[in-house]
Amino acid sequence: MGEAPLHGVPALGQVTPSLLKEALRCGWADMRRAPLLGAIFASVYVLLGLGMTWVTLWTGHSYWLVFAAVGFPLVGPFTAVGLYEVSRRLEHGMALQWRAIFGLVLNQSQRQLPSISALIIFMFLFWFFIAHMIFAVFMGTMTLTNISTSFEVYGTANGIMMLTVGTVVGAGFALLLFMITVVSLPMLLDREVDYVSAMIASFQLVQQNFFPMLLWALFIAVLTFVAMLPAFLGLFLVLPLLGHATWHLYDLLMATAPEEELGNGDQQPA
Repeated sequence: MGEAPLHGVPALGQVTPSLLKEALRCGWADMRRAPLLGAIFASVYVLLGLGMTWVTLWTGHSYWLVFAAVGFPLVGPFTAVGLYEVSRRLEHGMALQWRAIFGLVLNQSQRQLPSISALIIFMFLFWFFIAHMIFAVFMGTMTLTNISTSFEVYGTANGIMMLTVGTVVGAGFALLLFMITVVSLPMLLDREVDYVSAMIASFQLVQQNFFPMLLWALFIAVLTFVAMLPAFLGLFLVLPLLGHATWHLYDLLMATAPEEELGNGDQQPA
């Protein structure tokens, strides 16, 4: 990154609608300035989504596509580091050197990112397991039906209950993941801090600014869901926008932290 990162969890300001709007504006500007890099990072998940759909349809079990589509945003943060670095470089007037950017992403394997990535994978797999159990509980006693072609089964009482419970549980998983990663992921790129402290700081930020951050989470969820509808192609636009905006949200929160709290964690390595 060209300079030693700061140590410790930084002080963060309050989340306001105007701050969220500014983060989104800055994210849109970054996406327009570096569209090809954004498309490259997004392409990983477009291809993953298309592959997941193909496997689902090839196996003939379309209900897995429903659960996978709900759980798919849970793995979104894996594209984030590269987009954060692009925004960081644009912010500081640094050249967008592809070798340096992709090298930094690879170098994160020596820092804290693998630990938090492993936690995200665990949450994703656990959600997949819970989704399967929800299906079994509500649909396991139904008369044998090919749900790949008989979609009317979802309109039955059991089908509606399954979709309702699955949506609520899935939303709970997504909200928890959002709370522990929305600030921790850019923080892990920006600073030398352990992933547990970063997740706690992120969780506390959302907890202290729950309603504006809940609106931000809903905005992300709706935008991501809509982007996946046209064969996941909308992710080429949405993922770079949200990745860049998240970096600027983190940066703006540090810039608007109360003055008396500044410097508490901003220590250079000895």
